[in-house]
Amino acid sequence: MFIATVAFARGLVALGLVLLLRAGLISFGQALFYCLGAYTAGALGRFYGVSDIFIEMLVGGAVAALVAFIIGFLLARYRGIFFGLLSLALSMILYGLLVKTEALGSTDGFNIAPSTLFGVRPPPEWVRYSVLVSAAAVAAAAALIVHRYLQTPLGRLAPAIKDNEIRVEYMGASARKAVHVKYVIAGALAGVGGALAATAVGHIDPDMAYWTTSGEFIFITILAGTGSVVAPFVGALIYGSIHTLAYGLSPNTWQMSLGLALLVLIVFLPEGLWSLATRHARRT
Repeated sequence: MFIATVAFARGLVALGLVLLLRAGLISFGQALFYCLGAYTAGALGRFYGVSDIFIEMLVGGAVAALVAFIIGFLLARYRGIFFGLLSLALSMILYGLLVKTEALGSTDGFNIAPSTLFGVRPPPEWVRYSVLVSAAAVAAAAALIVHRYLQTPLGRLAPAIKDNEIRVEYMGASARKAVHVKYVIAGALAGVGGALAATAVGHIDPDMAYWTTSGEFIFITILAGTGSVVAPFVGALIYGSIHTLAYGLSPNTWQMSLGLALLVLIVFLPEGLWSLATRHARRT
């Protein structure tokens, strides 16, 4: 149950990465918004006494979206490796700030009280179940919204931006605006995912903004593929299962298992696991 809840949280971040990847962009710093969402949820409970899970996710996503909107004016100008490295640098700046902030627990972070659901605190034996149901509902809503967005003219620009950005400009559309919008949406999704992860785990720390966390999200996105809005959640669940199994069998070399899995995937399924479903659908 816990693995599934965290998978929904990671899947939300990966869903945002799908939007960027479809436009030919890769962000190495989505942990920035993931961490912002988590710390926003934690701060709401610690300093303001707000513990409703939906309010935490809503505010966490809003804060992350606001930050993404601001820095998006800078990042939307860049492409390729520069886009990725700038996003990584911003994420590491947040990591450094949190490490130095004693009021937020510094390197240790702080614990978060169990969340309520519409103002009602579930019995202890139902807490994880209620968080899982809430996570599933939010993930389904996010997937539906992103799917609808991809059907809009702005959403359909992604492949064109990836293939020939100059042609997009000749068509009268603004590639920079489209990238900016996608970045804000991706940031909001990561913020919601971070708030959800914080409530599920019950603890937050600066490592949520570290570059390895962003690497996990990229791994999940590559594992799943960009062919569907459902793929990131499937990929996140598979990633969580592999991680748990590998760590249980060999705590010191579990990273090697993930690396081998990624290597096999890149060689045999470069378009991700979702390409298997696409191939099956074409055959039938």
